[in-house]
Amino acid sequence: MTSQAALAGEIEVEAFRRLYPLQFYERHLNDNVRPDARPLGRARATSLALGTVPTADGSAMAKIGHTTMLAGVKLEVMTPATDAPDEGRIAVDFQMPPICSPDVRPGRPVDTAAVISEQLFSVLASSGVINLKELSISKGQAAWMAYLDIYCLDADGALFDAALLAAIGAFAHLRFPAVSMTEEGKVIPLSGDTVLEDGNKEQPKVQEQRQQLTLGKIPFSLTCMLHKKYILADPTAEEEKIFQTTITVVLDHSGRLVSFYKPGGSALASTSTIQDCMALTRYRVKELQKILDEALSEMEPV
Repeated sequence: MTSQAALAGEIEVEAFRRLYPLQFYERHLNDNVRPDARPLGRARATSLALGTVPTADGSAMAKIGHTTMLAGVKLEVMTPATDAPDEGRIAVDFQMPPICSPDVRPGRPVDTAAVISEQLFSVLASSGVINLKELSISKGQAAWMAYLDIYCLDADGALFDAALLAAIGAFAHLRFPAVSMTEEGKVIPLSGDTVLEDGNKEQPKVQEQRQQLTLGKIPFSLTCMLHKKYILADPTAEEEKIFQTTITVVLDHSGRLVSFYKPGGSALASTSTIQDCMALTRYRVKELQKILDEALSEMEPV
């Protein structure tokens, strides 16, 4: 009877959670804890693995709780712009395939994906984490175009935070292909001796290439949900649906504010609320920097 009573109690609790999700959460919030026993200000378990896509020039997989992102960087040779002859470029594409969430339907574009793509590009550009001059091969002649593709494999909340972590990991793992440039300005890959059209083996003029991209001040982010007087760090998808008001703060590892994003919502963000979110983000940045450092330490040297 005891086990049957316990099972019946669990069913009643789950039914109440589904029928009255806001009231269910508010009962826990009064005790400053979530239904999964996670404190309001604590992020979920986070991991970062580098080199997860062998065919990419740089790749990483980031997981925050169940939220999972796979990022890959592919390099292609481009002609530099006339106003920036010694710089390359980056392009960002964030995708949410149907596998990531039951809310995503096949064949239908997801507005969230386009928004996150723009956010990621803005943060990467404004933070200065990537020096576009390092993407130059030969001034005015050739540079690298870095295509960053991020695939959401599981959308369980805080998508931007996981996508940014995966993007940083992919660029940290990035390795430039060995290339040379002929006198005609043609960029060719280096793999041993190069055979010219006349059949003679000759090594064309080699342009000095960096083996690895040097990252500047690295940005990390934390998304918080607001509800009445409560702040929930790193929300799940369920929490995002219930509370709806989010704030995403992006800081670099020195504590400088890179971006602050609040896409509407019914809750107002007071000065004290913003300060609390900033404090939570500063703590989170230290955690994420440690996770990135550990992932880099496990990577094989160039």
